[in-house]
Amino acid sequence: MTEDFVVHIVDDDEAVRDSLTFTLSASGFAVRAYSSAPELLAHAEALAPGLIITDVRMPRMSGLELVSRLKEIGVDHPVIVLTGHADVGMAVDAMKAGVVDFIEKPFDDAALLGAVETARQRMIGDAGRQAERVEVEARIAQLTGREKDVFEAIVAGESNKSAALKLGISPRTVEIYRANVMEKMRARTLSDLVRLALLRSAAS
Repeated sequence: MTEDFVVHIVDDDEAVRDSLTFTLSASGFAVRAYSSAPELLAHAEALAPGLIITDVRMPRMSGLELVSRLKEIGVDHPVIVLTGHADVGMAVDAMKAGVVDFIEKPFDDAALLGAVETARQRMIGDAGRQAERVEVEARIAQLTGREKDVFEAIVAGESNKSAALKLGISPRTVEIYRANVMEKMRARTLSDLVRLALLRSAAS
């Protein structure tokens, strides 16, 4: 990749920054790393085109606060957030606010590189987006009524336990429906499923 597309990494953990930088650089991406959200914002006016990867929980300014601030000052770089398991609900809210994807920790290199490449392809243009929406609707049409209920609960950030309580079924039954939903929607991860749901809602 060239400097026409730079991955900007924002994380207060030096080990995480170094690991992300190594993985992305080894795959040919130009990378710039920042130890905090304010550090990236200090370069916002001259930020090289590309995308931003930020941790959700950071001192001084969180990843979500960074997203909000970038919008305020007119920086429209796509953002991917890194999140711990306990922050999945927060990450779902972030995607609803415009974040393009989230990656749960610990993540593997393939998940990271896949998310970055997907975001890069979206930046190239919207070609095929409508076709993708049609495909998503076709997958949703395969779900049973109860599977659709579980699908909606999952993408709303509810746990298996809270979804079970809401739907009047057992957590184990929710797990079974959840596995069916993931298979029928062809989603490998929770973030895949949320992205598909948001793509569908964007069309309505």
